[in-house]
Amino acid sequence: MKKVLLSGNEAIARGTYEAGALVACAYPGTPSTEILENITQYEDINSSWAPNEKVALEVGIGACFGGARALVTMKHVGVNVAADPLFTLSYTGVRGGLVLVTADDPELHSSQNEQDNRNFAKFAKVPMLEPADSQEALDFTRLAFEISEKFDTPVFLRTTTRISHSKSVVLLGERPTDIPEPKLERNPAKLVMLPGNARKRHVIVEQRTLDLEKWACQQPFNRVDKGAGKVGVITSGVSYQYVKETMPDADILKLGLVYPLPKQMIRDFAADYETLYVIEELDPFIEEQVRAMGIEVTGKDKLSICGELTPGRLQQGLFDKDLAEEDISEDLPQRPPNMCPGCPHRGVFMELNRAKAYVTGDIGCYTLGFMPPLSAMDTCICMGASIGNATGISKVLSEEEQRKVVAVIGDSTFLHTGINGLLDMVYNQSAATVIILDNRITAMTGRQENPTSGYALNEKEAPRVDMEQLCRAVGVKHVKVIDPYNISLTRKTIREEMARPETSVIITSRPCMLVPRDNLERRTPLFVDHDKCTGCKACLRLGCPAITWDAEKKKSNIDKIICTGCKVCQQTCGFDAFQEYGDKS
Repeated sequence: MKKVLLSGNEAIARGTYEAGALVACAYPGTPSTEILENITQYEDINSSWAPNEKVALEVGIGACFGGARALVTMKHVGVNVAADPLFTLSYTGVRGGLVLVTADDPELHSSQNEQDNRNFAKFAKVPMLEPADSQEALDFTRLAFEISEKFDTPVFLRTTTRISHSKSVVLLGERPTDIPEPKLERNPAKLVMLPGNARKRHVIVEQRTLDLEKWACQQPFNRVDKGAGKVGVITSGVSYQYVKETMPDADILKLGLVYPLPKQMIRDFAADYETLYVIEELDPFIEEQVRAMGIEVTGKDKLSICGELTPGRLQQGLFDKDLAEEDISEDLPQRPPNMCPGCPHRGVFMELNRAKAYVTGDIGCYTLGFMPPLSAMDTCICMGASIGNATGISKVLSEEEQRKVVAVIGDSTFLHTGINGLLDMVYNQSAATVIILDNRITAMTGRQENPTSGYALNEKEAPRVDMEQLCRAVGVKHVKVIDPYNISLTRKTIREEMARPETSVIITSRPCMLVPRDNLERRTPLFVDHDKCTGCKACLRLGCPAITWDAEKKKSNIDKIICTGCKVCQQTCGFDAFQEYGDKS
């Protein structure tokens, strides 16, 4: 056994290995992505990316029904997608242990909402563990598998961005050598959720919750840290660390299992204090349940329901004073989010802006098409929603207005939940246009493989989905595949398909510039010939980070270090000012 420094995500991967799991499945989503990427180092675990979170959970369910321990990971909004099988799995229970990691994102560092997935645990009646550091991330992962099998239930492991990405010292253990061999075992009364079976299982689920509640009162993951004995605090997860820092003299009831709550333990703890706080991020999840027990506490009446908790916010909210924190701020230039130099999506959004399209957008790095100067996205709701949104808005518009509507979706997102939207669009004869931005990777979360990339999680070659044939198979008659680096063709195709009075799909096929294996073509960076540059600023409308503006000379420049030589800027210049270096690079 040795001590190492691990992030929460790395620790969960290690805990999965030490628990003897045989299967791990996920759809990538920040802040959960690195869990699966780290599990790949453990060859005893069959790990894979799924097209979406629902499929990932269904794969995990199948493995656990076969008798194997299985881990399924996703970010918080992914649980929305996986909820359908999850709620029924709560009824069926498991054979091998099944652990579902939900990585929440307070402060919306990389998400479209700030939902608190502790509510899913209560809603689905599934126990939930919440680690407060990397050691607990490892230990709680192992514990979650044990609870899953002991109580015949899936188990949530909830992390947040801070726990997922922060590092702390972890003591490693070993993988068991006596892992049961998976085998088929028929038990349809337990696993086939027809109403007659499900009614019986519901009774079991309710009793299971009561049993877990009593059992948790005696477990060391729920513990009391004694302080001066004057003030009591109930807390969990990363909030525990902030309480320890800002209220060092408080007595703390640290909850490791946040659902179901150990109610008798809470009653016993609360009885000793006139002043009792519940400190938690986002929703008053623990607070409301404690209040429902008839215990008066201070919580969200002092602390915000929005955003991350920090030591400073805790001091300000509870005691109306600022915590003295080291000022590490620097006067740095602003760095607004932007598509990478050479991104194949840039020219598409420039042309959508020029065409005055109403763009229903989706989740991916291309959502940055919303940002100036491209300014070519009007809606963005969730994974796969762009196509359904385009269908819906087209239903209420005149024929002329319908033709302005364009849905934009990435290849990974299209396979995630966009295909059904396209089926509906064809079936209900919408006149909207769909643009699938196929860059052959799941780019926004760090370039993970998907069925369009031709590779699996283990980097071995895999069958590649033929996007064009897939669209034709669902009934789209008009499918065009273009190279988005060809701006004149992109412009012509977008305008032709927008004018078409029926469903059409444009597939822009060009790999992400950050995937070396798909960008073997050597490209020469460009420079601006100032003798030809008129300072019209047309090139600046691309928003390319490689193009800068010389305010003194009133001319554009190119940073040749980051220029990829895609030549999109060259095609936007009407004065032939963008030139190649020739053999220079």
